[in-house]
Amino acid sequence: MSMDILLTAEDKLLKEKVQDFVKWVPKQLLLDMDADKVRFPKEFINEAGKRNLLGLRFDKKWGGSGMPWSSEMVALEEIGVLGTSLGCLYSLFSIVGEAIHKFGTEDQKNRFLKPMLKGEIGVAEGLTEPRGGSDFFAATTKAHREGDMYYLSGQKRFVVGAEGADLILVYAIVDDIEDPKKAMTAFLVERGPGVKVEHIYGLMGTRGGGTGRLVFKNVAIPIKNVLGGEAGIGNGTAVFHQMMVPERLTSAGGAIGMARAAFEVAARYTDKRKAFGQKIRAFQAVNSKVSQSITLLDASRTLNYLAAKTADSNASSGKIRRLVSEAKKFSTESAWEVVNHAMQMMGGIGYTDVYPVEKMLRDVRLITIWTGTNEIMDLVIQHEFYKDLLSKKLNSRDIENDAIHSDLSDEKIYNDD
Repeated sequence: MSMDILLTAEDKLLKEKVQDFVKWVPKQLLLDMDADKVRFPKEFINEAGKRNLLGLRFDKKWGGSGMPWSSEMVALEEIGVLGTSLGCLYSLFSIVGEAIHKFGTEDQKNRFLKPMLKGEIGVAEGLTEPRGGSDFFAATTKAHREGDMYYLSGQKRFVVGAEGADLILVYAIVDDIEDPKKAMTAFLVERGPGVKVEHIYGLMGTRGGGTGRLVFKNVAIPIKNVLGGEAGIGNGTAVFHQMMVPERLTSAGGAIGMARAAFEVAARYTDKRKAFGQKIRAFQAVNSKVSQSITLLDASRTLNYLAAKTADSNASSGKIRRLVSEAKKFSTESAWEVVNHAMQMMGGIGYTDVYPVEKMLRDVRLITIWTGTNEIMDLVIQHEFYKDLLSKKLNSRDIENDAIHSDLSDEKIYNDD
């Protein structure tokens, strides 16, 4: 990996540990997941927990490894070679774990975070609803209080792990609070009465993760399961904004693993396959795609590393949000392009199930859509850019004044007044 020069000794050891875990994953499990014969691979989660590979960034007190984001990105790339389903299930421990680690009570960390990081329980996140995808605050899932209990009703769709997760992080609007941003609350919902898997989606790719629609009917949730406890009521907006960091960085990291894996299969193929008396890697049309792919992978890793280091720093939330969104957008779009290059390099055989490139193509298509579509990333990036640009004093040279007629104020008309 070209980023190895930036890795610490601890990162390199982690990389080897994750690679060893990835080699352990049975081929038949991958095939059965893609065929929808397996819908929730508990053995994968159990094994990752036994190897202490879940929740790498979290405090050792709770079973984490106390590593920075930059280290987790190394792990995510290696997990990514397994495809989107296992990459997503792995990432959910980082996403839901972040919510509990940052906003949870000591009791919640003991009851949920510890067993999560041991791989003893599966987790999921209920965010998207049938009537709204990117419009988070249009949520219709509601919760009302009776004594020391909240009762939750509504539904969430596209929930990865819906089929088998034991704990679901669910966002809902609490009754009697007018402003939806102040009413939004995050609940830790344990699978039980009132929680029903209404539908498991037939997906183009990313299969085997039990992605479904969950319906909640008057689910009883004790106050101690409100994320943050009693003080957590109305704190869902803050949780949501924080969750966008792990959701998008994990997508960016896993994307590069998928793309790299497909590209390397294709690159080895071009060194073996011959046409017109020479290896096809010698043809300009092929080696052009090779060089483009290498450049996109390296650029993606570099941006991911920058975003990870920024997320670990004391930078403003706006700067973190912008760089994380850039990383998610660029890495996922690059991955889609690289996997397409891989298939083109291989020709017709790449479109068959003789090689795994066709599966990676199906898998990687999703990641430009989920955790906020890349069009939403565009909105975030430009918004945070303008907010930063227009709020700071220009300390460097003002090149606007370097034009020969820069002093002609009558030519600088900015409105109709």
